[in-house]
Amino acid sequence: MLLSLFAAAHAASVISVQENQDSTQGRANPIRKVVVMLQNMQKKVTAEGEKEQALFDKFMCYCKNADSTLGKSIGDAETKIPEVATAIEEGAAKKVQLEDEVKSAISGRAEAKDAIAKATALREKEAAAFKKESGESKTNIAALKGAISAISNGMSGGFLQTNTAMVVRKMALAGPNMEDTDRQELLAFLSGKQSSSYMPKSGEITGILKTMEDEMSKTLAEITADENASAASFKELVAAKSKEIQALTSAIETKSKRVGNLAIELVMMKNDLTDTEAALIEDQKFYADLGKNCKTKAAEWDEIQQNRALEMVALADTIKILNDDDALELFKKTLPGAAGASGFLQLAVNLQAIRDKALAVIVKAQKAHPSTEIGFVALALSGKKIGFEKVIVLIDDMVALLGKEQGDDDAKKDYCTMQLDAVDDKKKGLEQTLSDLVTSIEDAKEGISTCTSDLKSLAAGIKALDKSVAEATEQRQEEHSDHTELMASDNSAKEILNFAKNRLNKFYNPKLYKAAPKRTLEFVQVSAHTNHGDAPEAAPEAPKAFKKKTEESGGVVAMIDLLVKDLDKEMQVAAVDEKNSQKEYEGMMSDAAAKRAEDSKSITEKTSQKAQLETELEESIEGKASSTKELMATLEYTSSLHKECDWLLKNFDIRKEARASEVDALGKAKAVLSGANFSLLQQSALRR
Repeated sequence: MLLSLFAAAHAASVISVQENQDSTQGRANPIRKVVVMLQNMQKKVTAEGEKEQALFDKFMCYCKNADSTLGKSIGDAETKIPEVATAIEEGAAKKVQLEDEVKSAISGRAEAKDAIAKATALREKEAAAFKKESGESKTNIAALKGAISAISNGMSGGFLQTNTAMVVRKMALAGPNMEDTDRQELLAFLSGKQSSSYMPKSGEITGILKTMEDEMSKTLAEITADENASAASFKELVAAKSKEIQALTSAIETKSKRVGNLAIELVMMKNDLTDTEAALIEDQKFYADLGKNCKTKAAEWDEIQQNRALEMVALADTIKILNDDDALELFKKTLPGAAGASGFLQLAVNLQAIRDKALAVIVKAQKAHPSTEIGFVALALSGKKIGFEKVIVLIDDMVALLGKEQGDDDAKKDYCTMQLDAVDDKKKGLEQTLSDLVTSIEDAKEGISTCTSDLKSLAAGIKALDKSVAEATEQRQEEHSDHTELMASDNSAKEILNFAKNRLNKFYNPKLYKAAPKRTLEFVQVSAHTNHGDAPEAAPEAPKAFKKKTEESGGVVAMIDLLVKDLDKEMQVAAVDEKNSQKEYEGMMSDAAAKRAEDSKSITEKTSQKAQLETELEESIEGKASSTKELMATLEYTSSLHKECDWLLKNFDIRKEARASEVDALGKAKAVLSGANFSLLQQSALRR
């Protein structure tokens, strides 16, 4: 009995010591806690100071080196921006060229297909005509052969009653060219209306028919040869055009792909240019304020260091005050738990007390967290018939059941969390996809509208350009005509002036005279008339000796030379003007042709781009409808998942805490009941 008593006392002491330790930890020295907190603050302030010191040193290093690094960055950006802009212009020009080539290839392919279609239709028409004509020719030739055979065999009488005779009669009426006498004889023979006094010989009829057969056979051979030649030519045309279509299709695909890649590269280069320009502006702005910013940061850092030093002094003084011996003695007297004391009181308990204590633990747990399992244990402890062994087994079963339920809740929580996360990710992805599709639809519509407007503008520009070219061509023709007329007039004027000058030189300066080419002259002899009248009167005063006006003629000749020089100068200027005008016209025509080709290429590009945007719009609309359906299904599944999981997730921690509390209460109750057959000593720490 004594050994049993000691064993029970030891078991109770273990429980009491554990409770005493828990209580002692809860009553740790509060001054020590304050000091520890202050020391932790010192460490934190020191660590923050070291971290900020490293950042400040790095910033000041940047301030010292910014003139070289930031200046280099600005210089690189200023060099890069024009290079990227030039690359964008070159890429855009190349893209326009490729689009124009694609348009030309598309046009060429359409023309080739149209040529094949037209050739096919014509070939079918020719083949049908040949079939009809050759069929008629073959029928006629067969009829002629039948007629020749029948007449040659002396069966002309029976032959005239056959359908073949009627066919031959129609041929005779509307058939090939023949002598009227032959036609009359043949018709007379075929109609059977020959007079009794005249009966054409069968040999003559046979000859006429054979002649007709030969002509028809020759005609059939000719149309057959023509048909074969047309079929062969058609086959060659189709083969050539098919090869051309294949080559153009390959070129369209290749160049369209290059256009797409080039468009992507242009977008990337434009983005790069925008980013570089923005970075340059920021760098320039920062570089301009660099000195001021660095000086401001240095002043701020001095203030920060001063404040941190003051903070460290305050913490050190506070710790020193709290660790003072006199202060500690005072705290022991005034603060509960500062000194720490414990005592033990042994109380004897009996079985009913153990049952009551276990029941109290269970009732307390049941009040905190009502539970059927706890209720069963409480009911068992309240009764007087059930022994502690059965209650302990019931507690073990209850603990196992609670563990299983908690495991089920853990698994269900993991499943719900995983499914909700997955569904939420899918929902966000679908919503993002829908947002992207809506953006794509808006962009496509805007792009289609822009392309349509651009196409109208380009078409109007080409029309205006063609009108300007026509007007410029008409003006150039008029200018050239005026120039030709002016040159002809000036040459004529020069010839007249030179002729006049030469004539003056003949008289005034014979040495400079240029004789005209010799030519034969015919002289007419004129008879001399003699005046036999009265004697003449006295002669009047004779004129003085002739004196050439050489000086005056020299002035005239000089004036003529000046006029000739003016004409030469005018012709020279007119020739230069004509040459310059023609050169400017040719340059303008070249520029207009290049502009028209560029605009045509742009139209092809815009048309292709519009078609691509329309395709993308249709695909985006279909994708939006599909994604919307999928999102609705996902939302429905999410709703069902929330109905299944929300209550568990919301109350999981409460349920887990309640089960833990139940398990803890059951464990304590089991520990109490484990010493039911002994006289136990309960030790409890009492606060002095």
